[in-house]
Amino acid sequence: MIIYLIKRLLEMIPTIIGITLISFFIIHLAPGKPTDVLTELNPKITPEAREKLEKYYGLDKPVIVQYGIWIKRIVKLDFGESFSTDKRAVWEKIKERVLITIILNVLSMVLIFAIAIPIGISSATHQYSLYDKVTTIIVFIGFAIPTFWLALLLMILFGVYLDWLPVSGLKSLTYENMSTGGKAWDIISHLILPVFLGAFGGLAGLSRYMRSNMLEVIRADYITTARAKGLSEWYVVYKHALRNAILPIITIMGLSVPGIIGGSVIFESVFAIPGMGQLFYMSVMTRDYPLIMGILTIGALLTLAGNLIADISYALADPRIRVR
Repeated sequence: MIIYLIKRLLEMIPTIIGITLISFFIIHLAPGKPTDVLTELNPKITPEAREKLEKYYGLDKPVIVQYGIWIKRIVKLDFGESFSTDKRAVWEKIKERVLITIILNVLSMVLIFAIAIPIGISSATHQYSLYDKVTTIIVFIGFAIPTFWLALLLMILFGVYLDWLPVSGLKSLTYENMSTGGKAWDIISHLILPVFLGAFGGLAGLSRYMRSNMLEVIRADYITTARAKGLSEWYVVYKHALRNAILPIITIMGLSVPGIIGGSVIFESVFAIPGMGQLFYMSVMTRDYPLIMGILTIGALLTLAGNLIADISYALADPRIRVR
């Protein structure tokens, strides 16, 4: 198991280098430069001043040279300074927001698995029943609804008409004056809609995968043998069938991490949540290259970490993987 883990960690090194290399070149292909934000609205800026700004930020060098300089800093765990007017370190900006994004995504993943797996199992064990048909229709309608549109509808319903839930931020303005229980509920109420939106899109796909895997497993010969021995249906389904049907779902869990992190850009912007998604959106709008690359690198590392956890879980569930 240790050798397997070391091998997977070593494989992550060229992967992260490839991700950062492609990302660095792509953001430089986008129209405009970071200096345009500072100079376009200022008619007094001369071409000489523009050139000085580009030289100050290192934008006058070839892209490959800029990437070499950036990668040397990353090896020292230095993400550089933001191009914004506050000149703050990129890592300081990310550090303030990364925990919020991780918490939101972890809660979304937990909600997805807590709902999707039972739906998939019950749909498989009650194939072609009314329950199976209704859940199939519901999850696919949910899969087809655009996330940002649904977010706006929920904000109007629960935040404006019913006035049950807050629709922006993580804390109310009166948070500091609340009791301990009031503070806890205030944070929870702010998280309900974003976490639900983060999980909503993944429910359909995961529940269908679980259903198809379970259908395949419960038709296997060893399941028929278990039933012939007189074991209860619950024991057959949840002890024998589920352990084998869950293996592909573990792989899908790792593949779902990039989509959930990418989706945080949408609901963090819509709900004004100060996370990495909102910070990434603002950095793209201002063409803040160091901040964009810092967020992309952290996002890539989180994605690879999610895949690594999935691989470890797969190895724990299937002993055959450990010896590869």
